[in-house]
Amino acid sequence: MPSAIVMGSGFAGIAAATTLASKGYSVTIVEKNDDVGGRARVWQKDGYTFDMGPSWYWMPDVFERYFERFGHKVDSQYDLVRLDPSYQVIFGPENQWDVPAGIPALKDFFEGIEVGAGAQLEKFMAEAKVKYDLGMNELVYTPSLSWSEFIRPKVIAGLLRTSAIGSMRGHVAKHFQDRRIRQLLEFPVLFLGSTPQHTPALYSLMNYADMALGTWYPMGGMGKIIDAMIRVAKEQGVTLRTGAPVEQILVEQGRAVGVRTRDGELHADVVVASADYHHVEQELLGSEHRSYSERYWSDRVMAPSSLLFYMGFNKRLPKLLHHNLFFESSFDQHAREIYDEPQWPSRPLMYICAPSITDASVAPEGHENLFALIPIATGLTDTEDVRDHYSRQVIERISGQCGFDVEPHMVLHRSYCINDFKSDYNAFGGNAYGLASTLKQTAVGKPSMKSKRVKGLYYAGQLTVPGPGVPPSLISGQVVADLIAKEHQTA
Repeated sequence: MPSAIVMGSGFAGIAAATTLASKGYSVTIVEKNDDVGGRARVWQKDGYTFDMGPSWYWMPDVFERYFERFGHKVDSQYDLVRLDPSYQVIFGPENQWDVPAGIPALKDFFEGIEVGAGAQLEKFMAEAKVKYDLGMNELVYTPSLSWSEFIRPKVIAGLLRTSAIGSMRGHVAKHFQDRRIRQLLEFPVLFLGSTPQHTPALYSLMNYADMALGTWYPMGGMGKIIDAMIRVAKEQGVTLRTGAPVEQILVEQGRAVGVRTRDGELHADVVVASADYHHVEQELLGSEHRSYSERYWSDRVMAPSSLLFYMGFNKRLPKLLHHNLFFESSFDQHAREIYDEPQWPSRPLMYICAPSITDASVAPEGHENLFALIPIATGLTDTEDVRDHYSRQVIERISGQCGFDVEPHMVLHRSYCINDFKSDYNAFGGNAYGLASTLKQTAVGKPSMKSKRVKGLYYAGQLTVPGPGVPPSLISGQVVADLIAKEHQTA
């Protein structure tokens, strides 16, 4: 029986391990931390349950396809509900939108804002669907080792039928005039870690995922997905070791033969690193075994990091929905302070998740569970004073939305930022989302899934293909496992 070691128990790592095990590999996951999930870990305290990272459930078909691969249905693993309204966008006092679920309702909503916008939305979404079908069926389930993988009649014909290469901003502007509609359609690219000006219009497929396929929530939180994946992994025979940080990847005669942890050596035929790519290359491999130089990494455009707050309140907070986007300030200014002139943002956009609106199990009765996120540049100096400054801003803006001072009702508070991303995940620059999905950093332009210097060493996760986000990470793990199985059969 061939054997594999998978580093990391996030979405990509568990997916890689489970897929390899289903193909007859003996697989061990080694996880640095004491709990599983990677960035999707769960924190529980005083009756509150917080998803520490991902909180949006988009592209339900990706999850369905994953579990069906191992003979399961999503609805047998966790209870999934569709949110309606999908989310709330706050542009200012008395200027906010509760974005309805489903294209028919959205068409009416858009038409009420801008004459003709309903018909334009239908046209925009028809093209977005072509991109989504093309992307999810023809593009993302490939290892992207060569551009030749995409030279297929169906792919070329699909790309020629759509606006794929221009910018997302220009594509949206061709259809809509209202600033708020444009901002609403541009916002999903934040999940890709880039600005609308530098994100290819191909990614309007995210709008289709958002508005046509819907915003969902697994009752109990995103950690329920990890729980389900671990159950399926163990069912396939995967062994899990937590609290086992890897200190070195063992290489003999140019081939990966295992890893060394603080508890000793583990040997295997292949190693899959779903840990931070930069960390693995620069810290766990000798210089002669690295595919990329430190200069290569310094030249990459990174997706943002995040300043996060986990807050518990002993009172229900009105005028909030499950997902809330605070867009009162300039999108472009905040983007400049992330990408062009990296600095702590002057008046940041922010996102507030209140899962207790939907799910009573994540907070004590009559209480509210809030998760706040501010996108920030990587590599900033992270101090408690800075965190306190933005914590006050967050509380002030939540209070303004709710209509009263919420701070006296806050009974639990925890912050999480760059220093924590580095210590918990060895994240390059303290990144939260990996590499930005710019045109030059798409597909073959990303760090390769396959080591160029070490046979039997592969990579998965948000710093390689297909990119950042939960569905791409889930796909990444499956793709690398399929690649390994294919190459192992021909070795």
